[in-house]
Amino acid sequence: MSSTHSAKNLIVFVHGLWLHAESWNNWMEFFRSNGYTVVAVSWPGDAETTEATRKNANAIAGFGVREISDHIAKQLKAFDKKPILIGHSFGGLLVQNLLGRDLASAAVAIDPAPIKGVPELPVSTLKSAFPVLGNPFNLNRSVSLTESQFRFGFTNAVSEQEAKELYAKYAMPAPGRPLFQAATAIFNPNSATKVNVANATRGPLLLISGLEDNTVPPVLVKSALRVYGTSSAVTEYKEFANRGHSLTIDSGWKELAEYILKWLKDKGF
Repeated sequence: MSSTHSAKNLIVFVHGLWLHAESWNNWMEFFRSNGYTVVAVSWPGDAETTEATRKNANAIAGFGVREISDHIAKQLKAFDKKPILIGHSFGGLLVQNLLGRDLASAAVAIDPAPIKGVPELPVSTLKSAFPVLGNPFNLNRSVSLTESQFRFGFTNAVSEQEAKELYAKYAMPAPGRPLFQAATAIFNPNSATKVNVANATRGPLLLISGLEDNTVPPVLVKSALRVYGTSSAVTEYKEFANRGHSLTIDSGWKELAEYILKWLKDKGF
Protein backbone atom coordinates (compact mmCIF):
# COMPACT_ATOMS: atom_id res chain seq x y z
CA MET A 1 0.00 0.00 0.00
CA SER A 2 2.74 2.44 0.95
CA SER A 3 4.36 2.00 -2.45
CA THR A 4 1.52 3.92 -4.10
CA HIS A 5 2.12 6.94 -1.86
CA SER A 6 5.12 9.17 -1.49
CA ALA A 7 7.00 9.07 1.82
CA LYS A 8 4.95 11.99 3.12
CA ASN A 9 1.42 10.68 3.34
CA LEU A 10 -1.20 13.41 3.42
CA ILE A 11 -3.75 13.57 6.27
CA VAL A 12 -6.82 15.76 5.85
CA PHE A 13 -8.78 16.65 9.00
CA VAL A 14 -12.53 17.28 8.83
CA HIS A 15 -14.35 19.06 11.67
CA GLY A 16 -17.95 18.54 12.71
CA LEU A 17 -20.80 20.74 13.92
CA TRP A 18 -20.00 23.54 16.40
CA LEU A 19 -16.24 23.35 15.84
CA HIS A 20 -13.83 24.99 13.36
CA ALA A 21 -10.85 23.56 11.45
CA GLU A 22 -8.74 25.27 14.16
CA SER A 23 -9.93 22.56 16.55
CA TRP A 24 -7.42 20.23 14.82
CA ASN A 25 -4.32 22.38 15.49
CA ASN A 26 -2.84 20.02 18.13
CA TRP A 27 -3.45 17.02 15.89
CA MET A 28 -1.85 18.69 12.90
CA GLU A 29 1.27 19.48 14.88
CA PHE A 30 1.41 15.89 16.20
CA PHE A 31 1.06 14.21 12.80
CA ARG A 32 3.37 16.71 11.13
CA SER A 33 6.05 15.87 13.70
CA ASN A 34 5.50 12.20 12.80
CA GLY A 35 6.30 12.81 9.13
CA TYR A 36 2.86 13.42 7.61
CA THR A 37 1.72 16.33 5.48
CA VAL A 38 -1.41 17.78 7.12
CA VAL A 39 -4.34 19.96 6.10
CA ALA A 40 -7.60 20.86 7.88
CA VAL A 41 -10.44 21.53 5.44
CA SER A 42 -13.24 24.06 5.81
CA TRP A 43 -17.00 23.74 5.56
CA PRO A 44 -18.87 26.12 3.22
CA GLY A 45 -19.20 29.53 4.87
CA ASP A 46 -16.47 28.93 7.48
CA ALA A 47 -14.39 32.05 8.10
CA GLU A 48 -10.61 31.86 8.67
CA THR A 49 -10.95 31.43 12.44
CA THR A 50 -13.44 30.30 15.09
CA GLU A 51 -13.80 33.92 16.27
CA ALA A 52 -14.45 35.26 12.76
CA THR A 53 -17.05 32.53 12.13
CA ARG A 54 -18.85 33.47 15.35
CA LYS A 55 -19.09 37.04 14.04
CA ASN A 56 -20.51 35.94 10.67
CA ALA A 57 -22.75 33.04 11.70
CA ASN A 58 -25.23 33.51 8.81
CA ALA A 59 -22.57 32.55 6.24
CA ILE A 60 -22.72 28.88 7.33
CA ALA A 61 -26.54 28.65 7.48
CA GLY A 62 -28.54 26.37 5.19
CA PHE A 63 -25.79 23.98 4.08
CA GLY A 64 -26.59 20.27 4.25
CA VAL A 65 -24.50 17.09 4.20
CA ARG A 66 -24.34 16.89 0.37
CA GLU A 67 -23.18 20.47 -0.07
CA ILE A 68 -20.61 20.11 2.70
CA SER A 69 -19.21 16.80 1.40
CA ASP A 70 -19.04 18.17 -2.16
CA HIS A 71 -17.29 21.31 -0.87
CA ILE A 72 -14.69 19.09 0.83
CA ALA A 73 -14.45 16.75 -2.20
CA LYS A 74 -13.46 19.78 -4.29
CA GLN A 75 -10.70 20.58 -1.82
CA LEU A 76 -9.46 16.96 -1.95
CA LYS A 77 -9.28 16.99 -5.74
CA ALA A 78 -6.61 19.70 -5.54
CA PHE A 79 -4.16 17.10 -4.14
CA ASP A 80 -2.15 14.84 -6.42
CA LYS A 81 -2.98 11.73 -4.41
CA LYS A 82 -5.79 10.38 -2.24
CA PRO A 83 -5.38 11.56 1.34
CA ILE A 84 -6.04 9.81 4.64
CA LEU A 85 -9.12 11.41 6.21
CA ILE A 86 -9.69 11.94 9.94
CA GLY A 87 -13.08 13.34 10.92
CA HIS A 88 -14.96 14.01 14.16
CA SER A 89 -18.73 13.95 14.74
CA PHE A 90 -20.42 15.12 11.49
CA GLY A 91 -16.87 15.20 10.12
CA GLY A 92 -16.83 11.47 10.91
CA LEU A 93 -19.92 10.98 8.75
CA LEU A 94 -18.36 13.11 5.98
CA VAL A 95 -15.13 11.10 5.85
CA GLN A 96 -17.17 7.91 5.45
CA ASN A 97 -19.07 9.55 2.58
CA LEU A 98 -15.79 10.57 0.89
CA LEU A 99 -14.10 7.19 1.49
CA GLY A 100 -17.14 5.45 -0.04
CA ARG A 101 -16.71 7.70 -3.09
CA ASP A 102 -13.07 6.53 -3.44
CA LEU A 103 -11.75 10.02 -2.68
CA ALA A 104 -9.52 8.84 0.18
CA SER A 105 -6.95 6.12 0.81
CA ALA A 106 -8.15 5.46 4.40
CA ALA A 107 -10.41 7.11 6.94
CA VAL A 108 -10.84 7.46 10.69
CA ALA A 109 -14.31 8.46 11.95
CA ILE A 110 -14.26 9.65 15.59
CA ASP A 111 -17.65 9.64 17.35
CA PRO A 112 -19.25 9.89 13.89
CA ALA A 113 -22.76 11.21 13.35
CA PRO A 114 -25.00 8.31 12.27
CA ILE A 115 -24.95 7.32 8.60
CA LYS A 116 -28.17 6.12 6.93
CA GLY A 117 -28.87 2.57 8.11
CA VAL A 118 -28.20 3.33 11.78
CA PRO A 119 -31.75 3.13 13.20
CA GLU A 120 -31.15 3.83 16.90
CA LEU A 121 -32.06 7.23 18.38
CA PRO A 122 -30.77 7.30 21.97
CA VAL A 123 -32.40 9.76 24.38
CA SER A 124 -29.08 11.54 25.02
CA THR A 125 -28.58 12.02 21.25
CA LEU A 126 -32.03 13.59 20.94
CA LYS A 127 -31.33 15.80 23.95
CA SER A 128 -28.01 16.99 22.53
CA ALA A 129 -29.67 17.70 19.13
CA PHE A 130 -32.72 19.42 20.66
CA PRO A 131 -31.27 22.97 20.50
CA VAL A 132 -31.52 22.52 16.71
CA LEU A 133 -34.34 20.01 16.17
CA GLY A 134 -36.60 21.71 18.74
CA ASN A 135 -37.36 24.46 16.21
CA PRO A 136 -38.23 23.56 12.58
CA PHE A 137 -37.08 27.03 11.45
CA ASN A 138 -33.52 26.02 12.37
CA LEU A 139 -33.40 23.97 9.15
CA ASN A 140 -32.19 27.08 7.29
CA ARG A 141 -30.45 28.77 10.19
CA SER A 142 -27.15 28.58 11.98
CA VAL A 143 -27.47 27.66 15.65
CA SER A 144 -25.18 28.27 18.61
CA LEU A 145 -25.06 26.16 21.77
CA THR A 146 -25.23 27.68 25.23
CA GLU A 147 -22.49 26.75 27.66
CA SER A 148 -24.74 24.23 29.43
CA GLN A 149 -25.81 22.66 26.09
CA PHE A 150 -22.13 22.33 25.10
CA ARG A 151 -21.45 20.81 28.52
CA PHE A 152 -24.08 18.13 27.93
CA GLY A 153 -23.27 17.44 24.27
CA PHE A 154 -19.47 17.73 24.31
CA THR A 155 -17.73 18.21 27.65
CA ASN A 156 -19.69 16.00 30.08
CA ALA A 157 -16.61 13.79 30.72
CA VAL A 158 -14.19 16.59 31.71
CA SER A 159 -13.97 18.91 34.73
CA GLU A 160 -16.16 22.00 34.95
CA GLN A 161 -13.09 24.21 34.59
CA GLU A 162 -11.91 22.45 31.43
CA ALA A 163 -15.46 22.48 30.04
CA LYS A 164 -15.58 26.28 30.46
CA GLU A 165 -12.22 26.72 28.73
CA LEU A 166 -13.16 24.44 25.82
CA TYR A 167 -16.45 26.27 25.29
CA ALA A 168 -14.73 29.67 25.28
CA LYS A 169 -12.00 28.53 22.91
CA TYR A 170 -13.78 26.25 20.44
CA ALA A 171 -17.58 26.53 20.39
CA MET A 172 -19.06 28.26 17.36
CA PRO A 173 -22.37 28.30 15.45
CA ALA A 174 -23.27 25.43 13.12
CA PRO A 175 -25.79 24.93 10.31
CA GLY A 176 -28.95 23.21 11.51
CA ARG A 177 -29.70 21.32 8.29
CA PRO A 178 -27.31 18.32 8.77
CA LEU A 179 -29.01 17.40 12.06
CA PHE A 180 -32.46 17.42 10.43
CA GLN A 181 -31.07 15.22 7.64
CA ALA A 182 -29.63 12.72 10.12
CA ALA A 183 -32.85 12.68 12.18
CA THR A 184 -35.06 11.94 9.14
CA ALA A 185 -32.68 9.55 7.32
CA ILE A 186 -34.67 6.48 8.36
CA PHE A 187 -37.72 7.77 6.39
CA ASN A 188 -35.78 9.02 3.36
CA PRO A 189 -34.44 6.45 0.86
CA ASN A 190 -32.26 9.15 -0.74
CA SER A 191 -31.05 10.63 2.52
CA ALA A 192 -28.00 12.90 2.33
CA THR A 193 -26.46 10.79 5.12
CA LYS A 194 -26.33 7.72 2.86
CA VAL A 195 -22.85 6.25 2.45
CA ASN A 196 -21.63 3.62 -0.03
CA VAL A 197 -21.09 0.96 2.66
CA ALA A 198 -20.91 -1.84 0.08
CA ASN A 199 -17.75 -0.47 -1.60
CA ALA A 200 -15.39 -3.45 -1.29
CA THR A 201 -12.43 -1.72 -2.97
CA ARG A 202 -12.26 1.29 -0.64
CA GLY A 203 -9.41 1.83 1.81
CA PRO A 204 -9.55 0.83 5.50
CA LEU A 205 -11.90 2.56 7.93
CA LEU A 206 -11.50 2.92 11.69
CA LEU A 207 -14.58 3.83 13.76
CA ILE A 208 -13.85 5.30 17.20
CA SER A 209 -16.27 5.68 20.10
CA GLY A 210 -16.00 7.59 23.37
CA LEU A 211 -17.90 5.54 25.96
CA GLU A 212 -19.29 8.60 27.81
CA ASP A 213 -20.39 10.42 24.65
CA ASN A 214 -23.93 11.85 24.99
CA THR A 215 -24.12 13.13 21.40
CA VAL A 216 -22.95 9.94 19.67
CA PRO A 217 -23.21 7.12 22.23
CA PRO A 218 -21.33 3.86 21.49
CA VAL A 219 -24.57 2.16 20.36
CA LEU A 220 -24.60 4.42 17.27
CA VAL A 221 -20.97 3.71 16.35
CA LYS A 222 -21.40 -0.05 16.86
CA SER A 223 -24.53 0.11 14.73
CA ALA A 224 -22.53 1.83 11.94
CA LEU A 225 -19.99 -0.99 12.17
CA ARG A 226 -22.83 -3.49 11.57
CA VAL A 227 -24.02 -1.52 8.53
CA TYR A 228 -20.60 -2.18 6.96
CA GLY A 229 -20.98 -5.91 7.65
CA THR A 230 -21.59 -6.85 4.00
CA SER A 231 -18.38 -5.22 2.70
CA SER A 232 -15.12 -7.15 2.53
CA ALA A 233 -13.15 -3.89 2.94
CA VAL A 234 -11.41 -3.39 6.30
CA THR A 235 -13.65 -1.76 8.94
CA GLU A 236 -12.45 -1.71 12.56
CA TYR A 237 -13.82 -0.38 15.84
CA LYS A 238 -12.13 1.04 18.93
CA GLU A 239 -13.63 2.31 22.20
CA PHE A 240 -12.08 4.79 24.61
CA ALA A 241 -13.30 4.65 28.21
CA ASN A 242 -14.26 7.79 30.15
CA ARG A 243 -14.34 9.95 27.01
CA GLY A 244 -17.12 12.26 25.84
CA HIS A 245 -17.75 14.06 22.54
CA SER A 246 -14.94 16.57 23.23
CA LEU A 247 -12.36 13.76 22.97
CA THR A 248 -10.58 15.42 20.02
CA ILE A 249 -10.18 18.82 21.72
CA ASP A 250 -9.90 18.07 25.44
CA SER A 251 -6.76 17.28 27.43
CA GLY A 252 -6.95 13.58 26.46
CA TRP A 253 -6.73 14.14 22.68
CA LYS A 254 -3.23 12.69 22.41
CA GLU A 255 -4.32 9.21 23.54
CA LEU A 256 -6.48 9.01 20.41
CA ALA A 257 -3.88 10.58 18.14
CA GLU A 258 -1.26 8.03 19.23
CA TYR A 259 -3.67 5.12 18.71
CA ILE A 260 -4.58 6.39 15.23
CA LEU A 261 -0.91 6.89 14.33
CA LYS A 262 -0.19 3.26 15.24
CA TRP A 263 -3.28 2.08 13.32
CA LEU A 264 -2.21 3.97 10.20
CA LYS A 265 1.34 2.61 10.40
CA ASP A 266 -0.03 -0.94 10.86
CA LYS A 267 -2.08 -0.41 7.67
CA GLY A 268 1.01 0.73 5.75
CA PHE A 269 0.34 4.47 5.70
